[in-house]
Amino acid sequence: MAPPSDPARICADLVRIRSENPPGDTAGAASYIGNHLDALGIGSQEIRRPGGRVSLVSPFPGADLLFCGHLDVVPAGDGEWSVDPFGGEIRDGILYGRGASDMKGGCAAILAAVTDLVEEGHRNPAVSLVFAADEETGGELGIRAVLDDGQIPPCDCLVAEPTPPLHPVIGMKGLLRLVIRFRGQPGHGSLYPRVGVSAVMEALDLLAVLRKAHDRVYQPPAALREPVEVSAEVLGGIFGIPDTGAVLQRITFNPGRIEGGEKANVVASRCSLELELRIPFGASTRRVLASLRKRVRGAEVEVLSQSEPNFTPPDVPLVGILSREIRRVHGGEPRPIVQWAASDAKHLRAAGFRVVEYGPGDLSTLHAVDERVPVRALGQARDVYRGVIDAYTK
Repeated sequence: MAPPSDPARICADLVRIRSENPPGDTAGAASYIGNHLDALGIGSQEIRRPGGRVSLVSPFPGADLLFCGHLDVVPAGDGEWSVDPFGGEIRDGILYGRGASDMKGGCAAILAAVTDLVEEGHRNPAVSLVFAADEETGGELGIRAVLDDGQIPPCDCLVAEPTPPLHPVIGMKGLLRLVIRFRGQPGHGSLYPRVGVSAVMEALDLLAVLRKAHDRVYQPPAALREPVEVSAEVLGGIFGIPDTGAVLQRITFNPGRIEGGEKANVVASRCSLELELRIPFGASTRRVLASLRKRVRGAEVEVLSQSEPNFTPPDVPLVGILSREIRRVHGGEPRPIVQWAASDAKHLRAAGFRVVEYGPGDLSTLHAVDERVPVRALGQARDVYRGVIDAYTK
């Protein structure tokens, strides 16, 4: 039986296969894609890590192109969805469900493009494929495991993360994700601040320092000045955020979780702060971390994830080929941008891959209730991907 070639059907099938992270089990989604590739006569291998974190690799020897997607999704959460978040329902040309945009839609468009090319007579499209686990929690048990496996050497790489239709993404801010554990000196609450050192106040003092650090504006390298300007326009248009340069050219920080203290009348002897910072182009994650350690000397700093701002030069061949195909399918003029969040692209760039992100989605619903992707966008992404693969196959 021939596998489906309709990207909407493939995406709906994948949405119905739960792969929330946590817990991170992607075995079902990997099996679905492996069976699809088998039906096309394309071999693949599973790379397994604990907790059912299964990545799928399909290497094409000598290929100069890699297509990459991730199979895990964030939890559906407790929000009031108007549809079953794992139903893959299509309504008025929109496909709903957790992962529809981030990024089972991109994975579906990759599979649909490869399926079309095989059915048209390209028995061996010259593209390697990776469908990774664990992207939503940093990639150590997903794309890092794939890279450590070593089957795919560095090459041009398209990551099918959701992007605006005319804007391939060529770079991203740095990332610093930490847990900082402060220690105080307990005392009677009625005598504070004359007696004791509050670990809670130590954490709040650090946040005040970070507020001040956010005021500094960093200038990107010359090759990224135009993409950063375009990115600010695009980000503002999608999310309605004023002064989007404050996001792209400044250190942003989020104290995601804070917990500490014993009771109201005891000076807090402990406080744990889970903190995430995004580091702009022109700044250094390593230096920010060193400065932060110096500021909280005496506290325990655990680094959960760390990466420098990273980008692919806009003049690499893949950007030109992808832009040509975007122009052909959409009719508009492509303008590369940089990413304000993070993805597996950072690991791939660090390993020597020339990475561009481009894929279908509704960016305003990422990680939100009623996540969705237009069916038309899935077909357009498939057509762009077909053109890119065809350019590398000839």
